[in-house]
Amino acid sequence: MRHGIVLFTSDRGITPAAAARAAEEAGFHTFYVPEHTHIPVKREAAHPGTGDESLPDERYLRTLDPWVSLATVAAVTSTIRLSTAVALPVESDPITLAKTIATLDHLSGGRVTLGAGFGWNTDELADHHVPAGKRRTVLREYVEAMRALWTQDEASYSGEFVNFGASWAWPKPVQPHIPLLIGAGGGPKTFRWISENADGWMTTPIEQDVLAKVADLHRAWAEAGRAGAPEVAVLVARKPSPDDLAAWADHGVTDVIWGLPDKAPDEVEAFLGRHGQRLGLS
Repeated sequence: MRHGIVLFTSDRGITPAAAARAAEEAGFHTFYVPEHTHIPVKREAAHPGTGDESLPDERYLRTLDPWVSLATVAAVTSTIRLSTAVALPVESDPITLAKTIATLDHLSGGRVTLGAGFGWNTDELADHHVPAGKRRTVLREYVEAMRALWTQDEASYSGEFVNFGASWAWPKPVQPHIPLLIGAGGGPKTFRWISENADGWMTTPIEQDVLAKVADLHRAWAEAGRAGAPEVAVLVARKPSPDDLAAWADHGVTDVIWGLPDKAPDEVEAFLGRHGQRLGLS
C-alpha cells in the first residue's frame, strides 16, 4: 500500500509547502488538502462526525484554497503526488476549475489526483446554487465536462447544469487521465456512482466495516463492467494495528491517508520524519 498525508489547512500553523516538503523527504506518496469555500453560520446540515450543526474543528472556518495550496506544494517538491481530501468541484465554475487543475498538472509534471466529495454541508452548496438533491448529478456533469476540456482539441458539453459550445482550452494535463477518487460514506448509491464515473473511493474518517465495504465496491465495479480494480484510500481516524494494515492490503486497499497533528510547524515536521520511519518509508 501507498501512504499519504493530509493536512487540514488553515491560516495558522504549518504551511502546505512546508508540510509537503517534509512529507516527501519522509517518503510519503501523496499529499492531500481539504476544501470549504465558507461555512454558513446558520445551517441545517449536520456534520457527519458530530451528528448536528456543531463542527469538530475550528479549522473548517479557516480552510485555505486547495489549488493555491497545492500550487505552492508543487513549487517546492518533485515527486509527491498532489491531491485533495476532499475538494468540492461543484462549488466552482467547471471551465475555470478544469483550467486550474490542468495547469497544476502541467506545472507539476503530472502529479495531480482529484479527490472529490458530493458535499455534506448542503447549506454551503446552496450558497453556490447547487440543489442538494441534485449534487451527484452536478458533480457527474462537472467531471464529464472537465474531462472533455482536458482531452479534446475542441471540447463541448451539454447537460442540465453545464453547457458550453466547441472551445479550445490548453494546457492539457500531462496525465492522459487524471485519477478521480470520491470521498463519501460507503454505500450502494456511492459505489454505483464511483463504478460508473470515478477511479476509486476515499473513505470518511468515521467509516465502519471497511473490509466489507471494499468488497461491496469491488462487486459494484464488476457489475458495471469495469476492468481492473478501483483504488481505495482509507482515511485513518484511529491508529490502525499492523494486522489492520495487513488486512487492508490483502483486501484491495491501495492507499492509507494519515492526518497531521495540529501542532507547531517544527513538531509537525518531526512527526513526519518519525512516522515515515515507523512505516518503513525512508
